[in-house]
Amino acid sequence: MSEQKMIFRSRASDPNSFARTGTLSLNGIEIPTPVFMPVGTRGAIKSLDSDDIDELGYELILGNTYHLYLRPGTEVLEKFGGLKNFVSYKKALLTDSGGFQVFSLNSLVKFKREGVEFRSHIDGSPHFFTPEKVIDIQRAIGSDIMMVLDDCPPGDGTVSRIKDALDRTHRWAEEAVNYWEKDKRNQFLFGIFQGGTNLDLRLESLEKIRSLPFSGIAIGGLSVGEPRPDFIRTMEGISSYTDRNRPLYLMGVGTVPDILEGVRNGVDMFDCVLPTRNARNGQVFTSQGKVNLRNEKWKFSDAPMDPECECKVCKRYSIGYIRHLHHVKELSAFSLSTYHNLYFMKKFMKELRHSIEVGNFSEFFVKWKNLYERAEISR
Repeated sequence: MSEQKMIFRSRASDPNSFARTGTLSLNGIEIPTPVFMPVGTRGAIKSLDSDDIDELGYELILGNTYHLYLRPGTEVLEKFGGLKNFVSYKKALLTDSGGFQVFSLNSLVKFKREGVEFRSHIDGSPHFFTPEKVIDIQRAIGSDIMMVLDDCPPGDGTVSRIKDALDRTHRWAEEAVNYWEKDKRNQFLFGIFQGGTNLDLRLESLEKIRSLPFSGIAIGGLSVGEPRPDFIRTMEGISSYTDRNRPLYLMGVGTVPDILEGVRNGVDMFDCVLPTRNARNGQVFTSQGKVNLRNEKWKFSDAPMDPECECKVCKRYSIGYIRHLHHVKELSAFSLSTYHNLYFMKKFMKELRHSIEVGNFSEFFVKWKNLYERAEISR
C-alpha cells in the first residue's frame, strides 16, 4: 500500500484528559481542531446561503452522499466540477458515505456480500451501494474527506446484529482502502469503527480500522438512541486506544454536553444537524443556556437573544421580535435563528480550544456541562 499522507498535527494537550487542539490540513486549508461542522445534507445548510457560511467563518462543512447521489445526481455534479462549484463554496468539504441514511430511511434494505441494496425514499427506485461505488460518488461530489461505507447497527441492536455489522464494516473498509489507493487524487479517506456500546466489540473494531491506512478515523454508531450513560461509558472506554497521530471524528454528535464529552476523550471533529434543526424549531443556544424562542415570556422583551453574543442577529434584533417571527411562521425566523446558532457554535469551539491551550479545560468543561444539562433559562 502507498505511504499514508498525514493531514493532522496535534498542538496543545490537556494534562487531565485526552482533550487536545490541533490543525487539520485539507488541500491548503488549515482548520483548527476541535472543530464543529455544520451539516449541508443536500448541498445547502437549511435557510442559509454560501455568503452566510463565509461570513460565519466555517472552513469545513458536511454533505451527504446518499441525498446528493439521488438529487441532483452525479451527472449534474460532474458537469459543475463538483459540489463546491455547484454551491459556490470555496473551503473544505466532508461527505459521509450515505450508509446511515440507507439503513435509517429504508425498511427494505437487503445486505449482500458486495454491498447493500435499497430503494430511494423519494420514488422507490432500486439502488445498490458498494464500497467502491460510494467512493466514486464522493469523487463526483469532490469532497476533501470521504467516508467509507459501513454498517451502522441501531442503538438497541443485539450482540449478533452488532457482530454482523462489524464483519461488513471491516470487509467494506478493506475494499474501500484498496480501491482508494489506486487513485487517491486530492481526497482523503476516513475509516469508521462500530460496536455499539459493547466495549469489547468497540475495541475489536477500532483495532481493525486502526490497522488500515486511513487518513483519519471516525466513531460511528453512537448517539443513535442508546442511554446517555452508555454513550459516556463507551467514549471513556475507547479513549486510551485511539490513534493520536490521526484525527478522530465523532459522527452525528453536536450538542454542547456531547461535544464536551467527546473532546475530553480525544475527539477532534464533530457534526450534527441539531444547531440548525433546533433553530428552525425555535430553540437557540446562548451563553446562558438554551432558550425557547416561542415562550410567551419573551413577547415584550426588547433584549437580544443572547446579551453576550456579537452576531449580527443579536446586535440588531430583539428576542421579542424573533419570537414573533416564529409565532407567525415567517421564513426569516429560520434564517436568523440558524445564523445565530452557528455563530454560537463557532465561538463555543474557539473558546473550547483556548481553554485547552491555556490549561483550564476542566473548568470550561464543568461550566458548560452544568449550563446545558439544566432546564431552559428564565431571565
